[in-house]
Amino acid sequence: MTDPRLYRKLFLNPELHAGEAYMDGTLIIEDGGIRGLLEVFAHNRDGLRKGPIRKGIKTIQKTFRKTMQRNKRNASIKNVEAHYDLSNDLYRLFLDSDLQYSCAYWPTDIKPLEEITLEEAQLAKKRHIAAKLRLEPGQRVLDIGCGWGGMAIHLAKNHGVNVVGVTLSQDQFALARQRVAAAGLQDKVEIRLQDYRDCKGPYDRVVSVGMFEHVGVGNFEEYFTKIRDVLTEDGCALVHSIGRKGGPGATGKWIRKYIFPGGYSPALSETFAAIEKAGLWVTDMEILRLHYAWTLAEWERRFQANRDAVVTMKDERFARMWEFYLVISEFSFLYGKHMNFQIQLAKSVGAVPVTRNSMMDGPDLLA
Repeated sequence: MTDPRLYRKLFLNPELHAGEAYMDGTLIIEDGGIRGLLEVFAHNRDGLRKGPIRKGIKTIQKTFRKTMQRNKRNASIKNVEAHYDLSNDLYRLFLDSDLQYSCAYWPTDIKPLEEITLEEAQLAKKRHIAAKLRLEPGQRVLDIGCGWGGMAIHLAKNHGVNVVGVTLSQDQFALARQRVAAAGLQDKVEIRLQDYRDCKGPYDRVVSVGMFEHVGVGNFEEYFTKIRDVLTEDGCALVHSIGRKGGPGATGKWIRKYIFPGGYSPALSETFAAIEKAGLWVTDMEILRLHYAWTLAEWERRFQANRDAVVTMKDERFARMWEFYLVISEFSFLYGKHMNFQIQLAKSVGAVPVTRNSMMDGPDLLA
């Protein structure tokens, strides 16, 4: 530690200042690298967090978490710009070829984990979600938080549906439209630069992948109410999101400050409470536990393989920030309490079949 002030800073708030020190180069790992150091922390995190200072910080964070995640319209735009408008070329350096920036689905019952590529796992994720949506040709689908358009293109191309995808990211909006045109699907897919709160129905299906984490604690009921309002009476929705095993919490300051301003991984208890208030049926629920850890590990591997390009594109400090983010995120799923969940929702009790057989993927998921 090259800065004497770090001793006090790390004692008071290690989760914030360790990341900042690594970014600034005042924390130097001489043997093992940042992954090794963070793995030691991950194995000891429960004991470290029981200390009185850490408990106090967590209490303060939970008390003011709604203030931290207000995510009103202007704030939502700025928060999206801070992360998703960094450069499309940056994301190409570590994501799969379809630019899927959310948890992949690794069907290890079909093929051993080490034999599944990231591209295969992300395609399996899209197919898994499509099975739960029970799509029929000609249906109208709303994709809330459509990213670079991969899901919308997949659904339109393979299921004959008409998709409207909405995003607040200028970079994603521009590239998604280009990709739709390149696929010749302009008559099937429309990409809009639009807040989900301004969407009007009716839609037969709603899909939302990796967007609920950006809604903000105070807006959960509004989010699910919007899904309810745009759905047809016999429609259904599929929400795919990061979640947490424990009760309601707060996002760590380093992640809030440098990676996902306004972001939060919701607890199931507060998610279900908002769904109940919105008057929706939960027709299916699936927990994906280690899938995101495996996804992040592959992202980090690809990032490291292209690290020099990242430094050239941005700078060394950015590269350090991003590798810190990818590793701590992976460990939060591997050693911590984070997971992913997929919730199927409907307005009507009979909108979807009453058994799960209809959404079983089968061995062709990786075909």
